[in-house]
Amino acid sequence: MATRKKQSSRRYGKKAGKKVQRSMEEMKSGKLRSGRSGKKVTSRKQAIAIGLSEARRDGAKVPSRKKASKKGSKKRTSKARRASS
Repeated sequence: MATRKKQSSRRYGKKAGKKVQRSMEEMKSGKLRSGRSGKKVTSRKQAIAIGLSEARRDGAKVPSRKKASKKGSKKRTSKARRASS
């Protein structure tokens, strides 16, 4: 007997898709602006990010953001500690 795959749930909700679609349409028509600076958004990736963040703010089903890598938080060496003292 063949086993059926378990149906996986959607990663992004429908509300999130609508927000991304709206932001993409605004970007294509030249009306989408970025947050504080108010500059015109020309990047497709940035338009998607704006749509997802709006969906997150409205409580739609969206996976959490990826955390930034910790480049500058290297532990100080003992040599550096002695020099600063």
